[in-house]
Amino acid sequence: MFAKAFRVKSNTAIKGSDRRKLRNDVAATFPTLTSEQLSEVVPNKEELNVVKLYAHKGDALTVYANGRIPVLFEMEKRLYPTVYTLWSHPHLLPAFSTWPPVLHKLAGGADLMLPGVVVPSYGLPQVDRGTLCAITLVGNSAPVAIGIATMSSAEMVEAGMKGKGFTVLHTYMDHLWEFGDKSCPPTIVPLEAESSEMMDAEEEEQEAGEGEGESQENSHPIDPCLQTGIRNLSMEDAIQSVDMTEKEEPNENGTAETTEEGNLPVDVSQEAEDSRSPQEQMDALLHQCFFHALKCKVKKSELPLLTSTFLRNYMFSCCPQGQQLDIKKSSYKKLSKFLQSMQQQNILQVKELNKGVESIVNVDWRHESIRSFVVPIEIAASELSVQDSRSGDGEQPYHCPEIIPLYGISSKMAPLFQESGYKKGDTLSSSEVRSAVINYVKLNELVDETNKNFIKVNPILCDCLLDKSEQHEISKLSWDTLLSRCLDKLQPFHQVTFFGHDPIVRKGNNDPIDINIAQRACNKKVTIIKNLELYGLDPQAVANFLQQKVQASATVTTLPGAKDRAQVQVQGNQIHHLAKLLVEDYQIPRKYIQGLEKAPKMGRKK
Repeated sequence: MFAKAFRVKSNTAIKGSDRRKLRNDVAATFPTLTSEQLSEVVPNKEELNVVKLYAHKGDALTVYANGRIPVLFEMEKRLYPTVYTLWSHPHLLPAFSTWPPVLHKLAGGADLMLPGVVVPSYGLPQVDRGTLCAITLVGNSAPVAIGIATMSSAEMVEAGMKGKGFTVLHTYMDHLWEFGDKSCPPTIVPLEAESSEMMDAEEEEQEAGEGEGESQENSHPIDPCLQTGIRNLSMEDAIQSVDMTEKEEPNENGTAETTEEGNLPVDVSQEAEDSRSPQEQMDALLHQCFFHALKCKVKKSELPLLTSTFLRNYMFSCCPQGQQLDIKKSSYKKLSKFLQSMQQQNILQVKELNKGVESIVNVDWRHESIRSFVVPIEIAASELSVQDSRSGDGEQPYHCPEIIPLYGISSKMAPLFQESGYKKGDTLSSSEVRSAVINYVKLNELVDETNKNFIKVNPILCDCLLDKSEQHEISKLSWDTLLSRCLDKLQPFHQVTFFGHDPIVRKGNNDPIDINIAQRACNKKVTIIKNLELYGLDPQAVANFLQQKVQASATVTTLPGAKDRAQVQVQGNQIHHLAKLLVEDYQIPRKYIQGLEKAPKMGRKK
């Protein structure tokens, strides 16, 4: 619905009577919402706009936006929640899961086919035909799309999980999502307890049914051949299931046969291969080799890269053993046509730098299609072993810690947060600070009547946020100034979560990995790296890697003034190699590394 751009007809604020009618309509459409949740979706006093627009097919739509965030849209007199609303209320709709590589296809306008639906061990959610459902990704309960079920859960099972399952209306990354603040889905870990409880309940019901001889109308057992090992699925399986939607080819009904190919004990994989034409299989292999090459092989320093070199040296090397990549047998026929398609999706940029010779000049490695790509198991084994050896312990690959800035409440700032239930010493995230400030402003009715973009400064705001020289001069603050001043006045903290461990809260701002170039005797330069331990890296392992990579002396010494910290010293300016190790191999964001700009400039070879 929103895969292509739409045209806005009008944008007006909703009035009191219309707001009450909308709240009643939302309550009737989504009866599971509590009164508090209903007030979050349709706020009482916050600005709420009605946006009239036309979709690319000419359909008239109405979008309800809270500020710049679309929360609902109405089509044919039926209300639908946006992904922004579902991120706050993830259990509002029954949810079905799919694989991450499918997401960019859905955002491009494809519907979700049943082979692309992950079937949990306890069965599918019970829905009827026409039910509005949420679509999530494996491992995250935050919805990324909404769609209408084309058949009931029982019919899905009876069809052998084949055919079109959902007509997708709206997705994360489509144009309706872009109408908002373009935030990313939160990470909502699925509750494993739910599955175990449901399984126990099913077992009890089954035992009761056997004793009484009654059939269970609300239980739809899943054929074991339809349940998939979701951790072992490849990009090829995910893309194939959605490609069938775009071509709208009918699927034959039948049961899957359990097969085993190498390291892929996935019955759906073999079934998918049998049902596709050779051209479709080559398209899937082409996509797999393309994303594998971009994610694991091509480096930014190698751009611009001839397209012929990219195919010969990178894509061919990513082809699985026993298969042969032949673009002429794909639907694209030519590499240039395939790369043009990828360019239209903003994955990369191709230019003709020399007459008749095309080169890849830019790649968006943050694109969802690249980030969500999963290397097939049989290919990933060797690459994971390389990452394991670099992790320092030879057992587990390195995972960059998740770092979240926090803000501590001081005694001076405590009065501003008391009404939200916080006290001195509590640490809050930026969103919690924002909510507490907004709550304080609303409770004390501080919004300026003449201009709602400004807040009146009362005595508490004056003491908390204004300097002595400003207290007699400033009587109003804009929302942005109010929030930024509040964050500046709070004490800095940060939370670090290492893979497989509980979060750790540390006082102060997060220190980046510090890289410096120092001068030694005889004009010799050395590279000094500090703060590796803060990111879970072993300084000795980093020193060993650099010593082998550059064939230069590397030592580890105690950091002056810190007995429990170490620094690595390597001969020469080795920032290029450090950047490759930290940014590309360990996937540490550049914002956490200080000093990469000191790398020597690469001169042209004469």
